[in-house]
Amino acid sequence: MNKLSVEQVPDPRMRNDQDVIVRLIAGTTCGSDLHLIGGYIPAMQAGDVIGHEFIGEVVETGREVRRHRVGDRVVVCSFVGCGRCWYCAHDLWSLCDNTNTNPGIGQALFGYESAGIFGYSHAMGGLRGSHAEYVRVPFADYGAFSVPEGVDDTSALFASDSVPTGWMGAHLGGVQPGDTVAVWGCGAVGQMAARAAILLGAERVISIDRVPERLAMTERFVGSETLDYASTDIAAELRERTGGRGPDVCIEAVGMEAHSKGPAHLYDQVKQQLRLHTDRPTAVRQAIHACRKAGTVFVLGVFTGAVDKFPLGAIINKGLTVRGAQMHGQRYIPMLLDRMAAGDIQTSQLATHTVPLDEAPRAYDMFKHKTDGCVRAVIRPGTQHRPPARAEGEPS
Repeated sequence: MNKLSVEQVPDPRMRNDQDVIVRLIAGTTCGSDLHLIGGYIPAMQAGDVIGHEFIGEVVETGREVRRHRVGDRVVVCSFVGCGRCWYCAHDLWSLCDNTNTNPGIGQALFGYESAGIFGYSHAMGGLRGSHAEYVRVPFADYGAFSVPEGVDDTSALFASDSVPTGWMGAHLGGVQPGDTVAVWGCGAVGQMAARAAILLGAERVISIDRVPERLAMTERFVGSETLDYASTDIAAELRERTGGRGPDVCIEAVGMEAHSKGPAHLYDQVKQQLRLHTDRPTAVRQAIHACRKAGTVFVLGVFTGAVDKFPLGAIINKGLTVRGAQMHGQRYIPMLLDRMAAGDIQTSQLATHTVPLDEAPRAYDMFKHKTDGCVRAVIRPGTQHRPPARAEGEPS
């Protein structure tokens, strides 16, 4: 827990005729990785390779791969979908029945297992993550997407997870033309959720955070209004800005380690550290209370288990719709790459820092503590690339 290092591991090998091997071009830190590092996600093991948001170059393809060739530059969806099960057929890719090789853990935690995800614990399939020189990509025809020539590597990188996650929150949250939308969190996912709401026609989008650099970035590059919750009564301000009614759609893009002012944060933090509950739902509670009657709350942040003082009464008595999901990236990534090529979505501002792979622990330290204005740290391998060796095995 709270220990990262860069080590030599066996190179990945082809396991299935639908696999490809990619050479990493770039990966990035993600807020959900911090939950792994902090010990809040179960079934992590020493030596696991983390990372799930990446772009790479195809260096080997399986015999049944039809959509990719060696040399292709591809963005890889963080969740792996088989493309054949009922859930994949219904565009619910993060719920795939066939890509989590450890389904019993998810069944015990959630009632049903999720799909497999790169580098995100053995509860999510035990797949090796993307902070490595080479990555095996299962079911590549469904999960890897060629990048348009007009989109640079750094911009395309965020189409792997942040952009489709944010878009999903606005889309499945039901944002309609003329809506007022409030987004909790101005990290990469929150910024992309706000941008998606604008592109889907929202009349007003209000983003909430406490970090000055993130608030300024959201105003400049996304076009959203912003509120600093450390100096503002968020509930009162949202009522004021909506004529007393409240936002039509509230999107929570913070997750299980949310911060807040006041005693509620201390209460949640102490109980989480003592493992009396697993998640800090501060932003979710606030979104539920702030949302207008008969509005919609969409939970984008990562949560893994039980929370305390969940305002179920507010949901019932206000007639709210509450939804949540992990990212169905295959549903959105092709369209979003086209929008990025057209200039509708800008992501390069998110990459505030770049480090080589052997300095990845430093990148996560900056990212976790938000030092030097770090929003996302891009992790790149060294300039000298060796061909992948054909290893005898690959730990899962």
